[in-house]
Amino acid sequence: MTQRSPCNLGQMFAFTASAIGLSRLWLGATMFSLLFGGSVWAAEPLTIVFTCHSATTNSFWQAVKLGFDDACSRIGAKGQFVFVQTEGSIEQQVANMQATVARKPDALITSLVDNNAFVGVLKEAKEKGIIVISANVDATAGPELTLRDAFVGQNFVPAGTNLAKRLAALFPKDGPIRIVVGVSAPGQNWAEQRAQGVMNGLEAFKKANPERQVSIDKIDSGTDLAVVSDRVGAYLNAHSGTTAYFDMGFWHAGVAKALKDNNTPPGKILLGGFDLVPQVLEMMKAGYIQVEIDQQPYEQGFMPVMEVYLKKTIGLAPADIDTGESVITPDQVDAIIALSKEGKR
Repeated sequence: MTQRSPCNLGQMFAFTASAIGLSRLWLGATMFSLLFGGSVWAAEPLTIVFTCHSATTNSFWQAVKLGFDDACSRIGAKGQFVFVQTEGSIEQQVANMQATVARKPDALITSLVDNNAFVGVLKEAKEKGIIVISANVDATAGPELTLRDAFVGQNFVPAGTNLAKRLAALFPKDGPIRIVVGVSAPGQNWAEQRAQGVMNGLEAFKKANPERQVSIDKIDSGTDLAVVSDRVGAYLNAHSGTTAYFDMGFWHAGVAKALKDNNTPPGKILLGGFDLVPQVLEMMKAGYIQVEIDQQPYEQGFMPVMEVYLKKTIGLAPADIDTGESVITPDQVDAIIALSKEGKR
């Protein structure tokens, strides 16, 4: 007669619980794999590249990069953010995009500042199955709109109109009005669209005030703080009665600093523009910039990565996201400075 070993209920329970646990783990992993379309045991991290039209010295784009880096970290993606050497160089951006597409990443995020320059490289990306999301700047017409999957950024024309209306509310109540509009980068979509929006808002002001003498000039103001200060300064010297200057970016901060250095009283010349870089916040706090439009650069870097993740994991098609046209005035600056120091505004 064979003698059986005494049954250890504790061991049996532990074994059974372990088996059940492993079964549940296997089942959960299987369901995850089915839902997300890949092996959870050996999933390769996504490779995502962001190419832009700006240089590393552009403080606005550092906030975009921070959002991009944070998002890549959250999903475990291999992210690379590629700047140009020369601010605003489309040729360098195209070259960076071509080098990126040649490596066949999972996704390319890029700023489409021109309607024609990127068609060839975007076609190649589409042929290779690369997800393409435009961020910060989108094409306004032509094949590029069909070659990218979505746009994450500001709606520029309404944003420009909003800026014009809010700054116009501060115009003197009588006397002639002279306005200069700086088209920061003539020919580039973001600058032209914002300028069009500003002109729309100013034309509305003229229509609402037919008895007022309103003069509006447009100039190529540039995309460098010192250059913009010089060009706008020359205009102001030639037109001593100027009421307001509109910038399509943040470079009016250079004009504001020049006015402050020259002891021009705050508000004598009204200033408005876009983006909450540290120089702008400083000049707003000093009273030299009255209205600023925020477009959420951190979000413009963060959300495209999340859209890529959802597309690659559960097949959700990327969707356009309007990052807004929030109006910022000097009384709000103190609350924003802390986030600015963190690089998120």
